[in-house]
Amino acid sequence: MALFSKLFGGGKTPEPPAAETYKDFDITPEPQKESGGWRLAAKIERDGQEHLLIRSDVLQTKEQADDASIAKAKQMIDEQGTRLFG
Repeated sequence: MALFSKLFGGGKTPEPPAAETYKDFDITPEPQKESGGWRLAAKIERDGQEHLLIRSDVLQTKEQADDASIAKAKQMIDEQGTRLFG
């Protein structure tokens, strides 16, 4: 039965990326699978408001995309603060 689970995508579901708090903002990396890699993306939240960051950067591994997503979100928070939410 385990063979069929592996073949058809059953079994363990991937763990959601860990959220990180930075300057009272919650950052959740949400890289998007693309052909050839993972697109940099993250959700930035604070006080019930949400901003979805999606960049054109495509990285080889999900781990690289997670790390880069958090770094880019921190940079945007430093540059824009609460103006991120319009």
